[in-house]
Amino acid sequence: MPLSDIQIRNLKPKEKPYKVSDFDGLYVTVTPTGSRLWHMKYRIEGREKRLSFGAYPAVTLASARRLRAQARALLASGEDPGAVKKEKKRLSREADGETFAKFAEAYIAKARKEHKAPATLATTEWLLGLANADLGNTPISDITSPIVLACLRKVEAKGNYETAKRLRAIIGAVFRQAIANGAAENDPTYALRGALITPTVTHRAAITDPTELGGLLRAIDGFHGQTTTKIALQFLSIVAQRPNEIRFAKWEDFDFTRRVWSIPAEQMKNATAA
Repeated sequence: MPLSDIQIRNLKPKEKPYKVSDFDGLYVTVTPTGSRLWHMKYRIEGREKRLSFGAYPAVTLASARRLRAQARALLASGEDPGAVKKEKKRLSREADGETFAKFAEAYIAKARKEHKAPATLATTEWLLGLANADLGNTPISDITSPIVLACLRKVEAKGNYETAKRLRAIIGAVFRQAIANGAAENDPTYALRGALITPTVTHRAAITDPTELGGLLRAIDGFHGQTTTKIALQFLSIVAQRPNEIRFAKWEDFDFTRRVWSIPAEQMKNATAA
Protein backbone atom coordinates (compact mmCIF):
# COMPACT_ATOMS: atom_id res chain seq x y z
CA MET A 1 0.00 0.00 0.00
CA PRO A 2 1.44 3.45 -0.94
CA LEU A 3 2.92 5.53 1.84
CA SER A 4 1.60 8.88 3.02
CA ASP A 5 3.42 11.84 4.60
CA ILE A 6 1.69 11.19 7.93
CA GLN A 7 2.89 7.57 7.95
CA ILE A 8 6.47 8.60 7.19
CA ARG A 9 6.49 11.30 9.87
CA ASN A 10 5.22 8.78 12.44
CA LEU A 11 7.88 6.14 11.72
CA LYS A 12 9.79 5.48 14.95
CA PRO A 13 13.39 4.24 15.22
CA LYS A 14 14.08 0.72 16.42
CA GLU A 15 17.15 -1.07 17.68
CA LYS A 16 18.02 -2.10 14.13
CA PRO A 17 17.36 -0.40 10.74
CA TYR A 18 14.12 -1.43 9.05
CA LYS A 19 12.38 -0.77 5.74
CA VAL A 20 8.89 0.50 4.92
CA SER A 21 7.84 0.14 1.27
CA ASP A 22 5.97 2.57 -0.97
CA PHE A 23 5.57 0.89 -4.39
CA ASP A 24 7.57 0.15 -7.58
CA GLY A 25 10.72 -0.47 -5.59
CA LEU A 26 10.68 2.74 -3.53
CA TYR A 27 11.06 2.39 0.24
CA VAL A 28 12.16 4.26 3.37
CA THR A 29 14.94 2.95 5.60
CA VAL A 30 14.53 4.01 9.21
CA THR A 31 17.83 4.00 11.12
CA PRO A 32 18.31 3.55 14.90
CA THR A 33 19.12 7.28 15.10
CA GLY A 34 15.73 8.18 13.61
CA SER A 35 16.87 9.15 10.11
CA ARG A 36 14.46 8.23 7.30
CA LEU A 37 16.35 7.56 4.09
CA TRP A 38 14.88 7.08 0.62
CA HIS A 39 16.03 4.09 -1.42
CA MET A 40 14.91 2.37 -4.57
CA LYS A 41 15.48 -1.30 -5.33
CA TYR A 42 15.78 -2.33 -8.98
CA ARG A 43 17.18 -5.09 -11.17
CA ILE A 44 19.30 -4.79 -14.29
CA GLU A 45 21.03 -7.59 -16.21
CA GLY A 46 19.83 -10.04 -13.57
CA ARG A 47 21.47 -8.17 -10.69
CA GLU A 48 19.66 -6.42 -7.87
CA LYS A 49 20.88 -2.89 -7.16
CA ARG A 50 19.92 0.04 -4.96
CA LEU A 51 19.66 3.79 -5.47
CA SER A 52 19.78 6.42 -2.74
CA PHE A 53 17.61 9.53 -3.06
CA GLY A 54 18.42 11.33 0.18
CA ALA A 55 16.73 11.84 3.55
CA TYR A 56 13.13 12.70 4.41
CA PRO A 57 11.86 15.43 4.86
CA ALA A 58 14.57 17.24 2.85
CA VAL A 59 13.51 14.93 0.01
CA THR A 60 9.73 14.87 0.14
CA LEU A 61 7.51 11.92 -0.72
CA ALA A 62 6.58 13.61 -4.01
CA SER A 63 10.25 14.25 -4.86
CA ALA A 64 11.22 10.67 -4.07
CA ARG A 65 8.45 9.37 -6.35
CA ARG A 66 9.59 11.71 -9.11
CA LEU A 67 13.17 10.44 -8.79
CA ARG A 68 11.86 6.87 -8.90
CA ALA A 69 9.93 7.65 -12.10
CA GLN A 70 13.08 9.07 -13.69
CA ALA A 71 15.06 5.97 -12.70
CA ARG A 72 12.38 3.65 -14.11
CA ALA A 73 12.43 5.61 -17.38
CA LEU A 74 16.18 5.00 -17.64
CA LEU A 75 15.65 1.30 -16.95
CA ALA A 76 13.01 1.17 -19.69
CA SER A 77 15.58 2.54 -22.16
CA GLY A 78 18.16 -0.05 -21.07
CA GLU A 79 20.30 2.26 -18.93
CA ASP A 80 21.45 1.64 -15.38
CA PRO A 81 20.18 4.58 -13.27
CA GLY A 82 22.90 3.98 -10.70
CA ALA A 83 25.63 4.25 -13.36
CA VAL A 84 24.00 7.36 -14.82
CA LYS A 85 23.91 8.99 -11.38
CA LYS A 86 27.54 8.14 -10.76
CA GLU A 87 28.60 9.58 -14.13
CA LYS A 88 26.71 12.82 -13.43
CA LYS A 89 28.56 13.15 -10.13
CA ARG A 90 31.87 12.52 -11.87
CA LEU A 91 31.17 15.21 -14.48
CA SER A 92 30.10 17.60 -11.75
CA ARG A 93 33.32 17.05 -9.80
CA GLU A 94 35.34 17.47 -13.00
CA ALA A 95 33.51 20.73 -13.73
CA ASP A 96 34.32 21.89 -10.19
CA GLY A 97 37.99 21.21 -10.85
CA GLU A 98 38.37 18.48 -8.23
CA THR A 99 40.80 16.64 -10.49
CA PHE A 100 44.09 14.95 -9.73
CA ALA A 101 45.90 17.70 -11.70
CA LYS A 102 44.43 20.37 -9.41
CA PHE A 103 45.76 18.72 -6.28
CA ALA A 104 49.07 17.88 -7.95
CA GLU A 105 49.58 21.58 -8.66
CA ALA A 106 48.59 22.43 -5.08
CA TYR A 107 51.17 19.92 -3.84
CA ILE A 108 53.90 21.54 -5.95
CA ALA A 109 52.86 25.01 -4.79
CA LYS A 110 53.13 23.84 -1.17
CA ALA A 111 56.60 22.41 -1.85
CA ARG A 112 57.69 25.78 -3.28
CA LYS A 113 56.41 27.64 -0.22
CA GLU A 114 58.34 25.20 1.96
CA HIS A 115 61.48 26.14 -0.01
CA LYS A 116 62.27 22.63 -1.13
CA ALA A 117 65.60 22.29 -2.91
CA PRO A 118 65.52 23.11 -6.66
CA ALA A 119 66.52 19.55 -7.53
CA THR A 120 63.70 18.18 -5.38
CA LEU A 121 61.15 20.49 -7.01
CA ALA A 122 62.34 19.53 -10.48
CA THR A 123 62.02 15.82 -9.68
CA THR A 124 58.57 16.32 -8.14
CA GLU A 125 57.29 18.23 -11.19
CA TRP A 126 58.70 15.57 -13.54
CA LEU A 127 57.08 12.71 -11.62
CA LEU A 128 53.73 14.49 -11.41
CA GLY A 129 53.94 15.13 -15.14
CA LEU A 130 54.05 11.35 -15.61
CA ALA A 131 51.05 10.95 -13.29
CA ASN A 132 49.04 13.74 -14.94
CA ALA A 133 49.36 12.08 -18.33
CA ASP A 134 47.04 9.32 -17.07
CA LEU A 135 45.29 10.77 -14.04
CA GLY A 136 45.29 14.53 -14.51
CA ASN A 137 41.77 15.08 -15.84
CA THR A 138 40.12 12.48 -13.59
CA PRO A 139 38.20 13.59 -10.48
CA ILE A 140 40.48 12.57 -7.65
CA SER A 141 37.71 10.80 -5.73
CA ASP A 142 37.13 8.50 -8.73
CA ILE A 143 40.72 7.24 -8.89
CA THR A 144 41.07 3.70 -7.57
CA SER A 145 44.04 1.46 -6.86
CA PRO A 146 43.76 -0.39 -10.23
CA ILE A 147 43.73 2.96 -12.08
CA VAL A 148 46.89 4.09 -10.28
CA LEU A 149 48.52 0.69 -10.84
CA ALA A 150 47.87 0.92 -14.60
CA CYS A 151 49.72 4.26 -14.60
CA LEU A 152 52.65 2.79 -12.65
CA ARG A 153 52.83 -0.30 -14.86
CA LYS A 154 53.57 1.88 -17.89
CA VAL A 155 56.70 3.18 -16.17
CA GLU A 156 57.60 -0.25 -14.83
CA ALA A 157 57.25 -1.82 -18.30
CA LYS A 158 60.17 0.33 -19.46
CA GLY A 159 62.37 -1.15 -16.77
CA ASN A 160 62.26 2.03 -14.67
CA TYR A 161 61.53 0.26 -11.39
CA GLU A 162 62.91 2.94 -9.09
CA THR A 163 60.95 5.63 -10.95
CA ALA A 164 57.75 3.60 -10.62
CA LYS A 165 58.36 3.27 -6.88
CA ARG A 166 58.95 7.00 -6.47
CA LEU A 167 55.91 7.77 -8.64
CA ARG A 168 53.71 5.69 -6.35
CA ALA A 169 55.03 7.67 -3.38
CA ILE A 170 54.40 11.08 -4.94
CA ILE A 171 50.88 10.11 -6.08
CA GLY A 172 50.19 9.01 -2.51
CA ALA A 173 51.40 12.39 -1.21
CA VAL A 174 48.96 14.17 -3.54
CA PHE A 175 46.12 11.96 -2.30
CA ARG A 176 46.93 12.68 1.32
CA GLN A 177 46.64 16.38 0.55
CA ALA A 178 43.28 15.79 -1.15
CA ILE A 179 42.07 13.79 1.86
CA ALA A 180 43.05 16.66 4.15
CA ASN A 181 40.94 18.98 1.99
CA GLY A 182 37.93 16.65 1.99
CA ALA A 183 38.14 15.87 -1.74
CA ALA A 184 39.09 12.19 -1.34
CA GLU A 185 38.33 9.55 1.25
CA ASN A 186 41.34 7.26 0.93
CA ASP A 187 44.80 6.88 -0.58
CA PRO A 188 44.66 4.20 -3.32
CA THR A 189 48.46 3.85 -3.34
CA TYR A 190 48.39 2.27 0.12
CA ALA A 191 46.95 -0.95 -1.32
CA LEU A 192 49.74 -1.05 -3.92
CA ARG A 193 52.58 -1.54 -1.48
CA GLY A 194 54.40 -4.61 -2.68
CA ALA A 195 52.63 -4.62 -6.06
CA LEU A 196 55.58 -3.16 -7.96
CA ILE A 197 58.87 -4.81 -8.87
CA THR A 198 61.49 -3.99 -6.25
CA PRO A 199 64.50 -2.32 -7.93
CA THR A 200 67.91 -3.91 -7.44
CA VAL A 201 70.00 -1.63 -5.27
CA THR A 202 73.37 -0.83 -6.82
CA HIS A 203 75.68 0.97 -4.44
CA ARG A 204 77.79 3.75 -5.92
CA ALA A 205 81.50 3.13 -6.21
CA ALA A 206 83.48 4.53 -3.29
CA ILE A 207 87.16 4.76 -2.51
CA THR A 208 87.84 3.20 0.87
CA ASP A 209 91.56 2.55 0.51
CA PRO A 210 93.76 5.41 1.84
CA THR A 211 96.32 4.93 -0.93
CA GLU A 212 93.68 5.20 -3.65
CA LEU A 213 92.22 8.28 -1.93
CA GLY A 214 95.65 9.88 -2.01
CA GLY A 215 95.82 9.20 -5.74
CA LEU A 216 92.45 10.91 -6.25
CA LEU A 217 93.53 13.98 -4.27
CA ARG A 218 96.76 14.24 -6.28
CA ALA A 219 94.74 13.95 -9.51
CA ILE A 220 92.52 16.83 -8.35
CA ASP A 221 95.60 18.93 -7.51
CA GLY A 222 96.90 18.27 -10.99
CA PHE A 223 93.60 19.17 -12.69
CA HIS A 224 94.15 21.79 -15.42
CA GLY A 225 90.52 22.53 -16.26
CA GLN A 226 88.32 25.34 -14.93
CA THR A 227 89.79 26.79 -11.73
CA THR A 228 86.45 26.94 -9.90
CA THR A 229 85.88 23.25 -10.63
CA LYS A 230 89.26 22.37 -9.18
CA ILE A 231 88.64 24.45 -6.05
CA ALA A 232 85.16 22.95 -5.63
CA LEU A 233 86.59 19.42 -5.84
CA GLN A 234 89.27 20.26 -3.28
CA PHE A 235 86.65 21.79 -0.99
CA LEU A 236 84.38 18.77 -1.47
CA SER A 237 87.16 16.42 -0.34
CA ILE A 238 87.40 18.38 2.91
CA VAL A 239 83.75 18.98 3.83
CA ALA A 240 82.19 15.84 2.21
CA GLN A 241 78.97 17.63 1.28
CA ARG A 242 76.72 17.08 -1.73
CA PRO A 243 77.76 18.88 -4.92
CA ASN A 244 74.62 21.05 -4.87
CA GLU A 245 75.41 22.39 -1.40
CA ILE A 246 78.80 23.50 -2.67
CA ARG A 247 77.49 24.92 -5.94
CA PHE A 248 74.88 27.08 -4.22
CA ALA A 249 76.98 28.12 -1.20
CA LYS A 250 77.04 31.87 -0.45
CA TRP A 251 79.72 33.93 1.24
CA GLU A 252 77.30 34.93 4.00
CA ASP A 253 76.97 31.25 4.96
CA PHE A 254 80.60 31.19 6.13
CA ASP A 255 81.84 32.44 9.51
CA PHE A 256 85.60 32.75 8.97
CA THR A 257 86.23 33.78 12.56
CA ARG A 258 84.68 30.63 13.99
CA ARG A 259 85.58 28.60 10.88
CA VAL A 260 81.99 27.41 10.49
CA TRP A 261 79.95 26.89 7.33
CA SER A 262 76.18 27.00 8.01
CA ILE A 263 74.00 25.58 5.24
CA PRO A 264 70.43 27.01 5.20
CA ALA A 265 67.80 24.34 5.83
CA GLU A 266 65.92 25.16 2.62
CA GLN A 267 69.07 24.37 0.61
CA MET A 268 69.50 20.89 2.05
CA LYS A 269 68.20 17.87 0.19
CA ASN A 270 64.56 17.05 1.02
CA ALA A 271 62.58 13.87 0.33
CA THR A 272 59.88 14.24 -2.34
CA ALA A 273 57.34 12.24 -0.39
CA ALA A 274 56.90 10.35 2.82
